[in-house]
Amino acid sequence: MRLVTKNEAIRRSLIEELRKEGIRFEVRSREGYEAFVGYLIEGTLREIEEKIENLEGADVEAIKEGFLSFRESLNHVLEHLKAGEKADELLKEGLWVAELLDQLYRNGAIEYDGVNVRLKEGINVDELKFEFKFPFNLVHNPEAVEKQVKQFAFVDLVIEHEFEILELNIAKVNALGKIASKYFPEDYLLRVYFALVGRAILAEEILKALGDKKIPEEELVRGFLRASPIAVPTPKGTLVINYSRDSFEETLRLLKRLGYVEIKGGKVRKLKDLS
Repeated sequence: MRLVTKNEAIRRSLIEELRKEGIRFEVRSREGYEAFVGYLIEGTLREIEEKIENLEGADVEAIKEGFLSFRESLNHVLEHLKAGEKADELLKEGLWVAELLDQLYRNGAIEYDGVNVRLKEGINVDELKFEFKFPFNLVHNPEAVEKQVKQFAFVDLVIEHEFEILELNIAKVNALGKIASKYFPEDYLLRVYFALVGRAILAEEILKALGDKKIPEEELVRGFLRASPIAVPTPKGTLVINYSRDSFEETLRLLKRLGYVEIKGGKVRKLKDLS
């Protein structure tokens, strides 16, 4: 199970925190990208708002919601900048922060000393020129929209960092969840978290089934496939864990790699419990 980020500051912080908690992981870096295809409205915040109101050929209400979110994000960043803050700390919140900082920098509204970034004295945000972007799928009449606003496409070729989480201990999976919640969106993190919990429970069930016996690997696999899916009651509801032969065998290989089982002569033997 993997966590993926394109943010170098998040990569460094995540490595440091995972190591501190003793959570087992591997990190790989590879080519990646960020891409946006849509339209661009330029002007002061008031000018952008007026252009949206008069826009034809698009879902104006959805675009208004997007602009409201843009303004809220801008106000959030400005609150940090008034007092000054380390750029790396601010960028941990996501790529959207980098986009807003870039716009403010091009307006000459912020100063950066190599570590801290701060809003300049006397800046009137209402006079600054911004770029507000919205996706192409909110447009139903491109010809009408393109008479009023510009097309915009952005491609950022970046390095993508993939964290392969090797942890099978539930307590450490929970610790991972708390750490990662600072860096990743909730919906994305929940899917990864429950996948890790599901794999940890499956690994625990494998070790329970082995007990003190040596069990033929194929017999173990077939027995668990007959039992799939596993339903686990929890205080808040039910967790259902479904798995294929391939995913079961992958969990078994991870148990072997981490020293929990031995596979020899086609038989599986438990070496130790999860800890």
